[in-house]
Amino acid sequence: MEAKKENSGVIAGPTNPMVTPLLTDLYQFTMAYAYWKAGKHQERAVFDLYFRKNPFGGEYTVFAGLEEVIRFIANFRLTEEEIAFIRESLSDSCEDGFFDYLRGIDCADVEVYSIPEGTVVFPKIPLLRIEGPIAVVQLLETPFVNLINYASLVSTNAARHRNVAGKSKTLLEFGLRRAQGPDGGVSASKYCYVGGFDATSNVAAGKLFGIPLRGTHSHAFVSSYMSLDEIIDKSLRRKDGSSTCEDFVSLVQTWLSKIQQWSNSLRGIFGETNQSELAAFTSYALAFPNNFLALVDTYDVMRSGVPNFCAVALALNDLGYKASGIRLDSGDLAYLSCEARKFFSSIEKEFGVSDFGKMSITASNDLNEETLDALNKQGHQVDAFGIGTYLVTCYAQAALGVVFKLVEINNQPRIKLSEDVSKVSIPCKKRCYRLYGKEGYPLVDIMTGENEPSPKVGERILCRHPFQESKRAYVVPQRVEELLRCYWPGISDKTRETLPPLKAIRERCIKQLELMRPDHMRRLNPTPYKVSVSAKLYDFIHFLWLNEAPVGELQ
Repeated sequence: MEAKKENSGVIAGPTNPMVTPLLTDLYQFTMAYAYWKAGKHQERAVFDLYFRKNPFGGEYTVFAGLEEVIRFIANFRLTEEEIAFIRESLSDSCEDGFFDYLRGIDCADVEVYSIPEGTVVFPKIPLLRIEGPIAVVQLLETPFVNLINYASLVSTNAARHRNVAGKSKTLLEFGLRRAQGPDGGVSASKYCYVGGFDATSNVAAGKLFGIPLRGTHSHAFVSSYMSLDEIIDKSLRRKDGSSTCEDFVSLVQTWLSKIQQWSNSLRGIFGETNQSELAAFTSYALAFPNNFLALVDTYDVMRSGVPNFCAVALALNDLGYKASGIRLDSGDLAYLSCEARKFFSSIEKEFGVSDFGKMSITASNDLNEETLDALNKQGHQVDAFGIGTYLVTCYAQAALGVVFKLVEINNQPRIKLSEDVSKVSIPCKKRCYRLYGKEGYPLVDIMTGENEPSPKVGERILCRHPFQESKRAYVVPQRVEELLRCYWPGISDKTRETLPPLKAIRERCIKQLELMRPDHMRRLNPTPYKVSVSAKLYDFIHFLWLNEAPVGELQ
């Protein structure tokens, strides 16, 4: 029990209090009872957690959810109330001794080896290897799969959006209101940040995880104003505090008439702007003079929203403040962003306001990978994208399809067979390595038996496809990285890897994505990344396969 105390003492429980030992499927408890009844419950089992196919038609996945898994097992303990409910839910024939057994279980004797969170991963490679008493490990299956499935899926979705948008754009996650419930919303904010988003609108996620928050106002705020007369306190102190402008509203109106006169001399694009919108912008600027960002499409972007914004921004500029920019939430985003940029640049030139042409333009409105790609092809002037529904709901693919398979029990390797070769499991306790080539890109991931020698830099190694005999290649790695590390040592004497902060996981993810060869990352027809086994493991898989598969008889 010492390992439990040492390991759990510093690890908080799962973020979501619903993640308890009861967050599992009933059959995990029925199997646990059957193991206990047969006296098998303490047998040492090894399970691999992995997935079979990359999501979204791509050729890579971002692994996420490990921290929540470790938080869960560090605090795994059934309460009396939970045990009473399990007793009610199982058959009357279940013996009392089983419930006494449940009272005593924790994860002190479980070992968890994992790929670091934020790593780019591929099908068939174990993301986690879990070792421990079979009944306990079986109880961990459903919560582990649940905690990793969506986390990895939405992190990958975020990374794909980042890949299309490009490194220079700011990406904002705006998905809370459309997410699948509160946990879907909070988890999405966390894992979109891991996948490369810069900030979230979700205040709870900001508090829980330290993710930067972003957000200004909605159309309701703009349409709630009727006229400038509604603004009672019109004063605004200069940014340097040297004096106060007693009538900021008049200063805004002066600037609007200057813009109108200048626009008329150019046979301008607008006449009278919407005065209720001007009132809303002015009121918002009085409240937030340091970061004034206006939603400009409530009435008409170029005839009202942009000129009104400019009048307020120029008035703020007179008092030493710098406006943040505009948000477009409808219409032709490519065209409107280009027109707004031209207008800002003309204002800079006409009124000599430095950097006004570089004013930030944010776009939102049901954006996804395809619309980002289309905007890039059309040409646009958007600096930041607010993305919600398609991102957090993973609209393009509902689930990753993570599985949890027994690969060894009592040191005996086990295999799951299927007529569908992709569903055949890779048996025994394995070690996994990533082999890098001369240009620094990963070339192939290879699984070996636990006791095989590690691949060595500069030494040729045969990499084989697990199931297709003709697919094989020699690789001379320039760098070898072992993928699985010990995150929960149980009663072993192995050193436990520390869980990095969220920002470090995000940085790892970004670096990992940059390491990949571009043809693996592209949206259309990406090149599949090679996942292989050693020659020795290949022979063993096929020996076991023939041993376990029943031989048919023709009549």
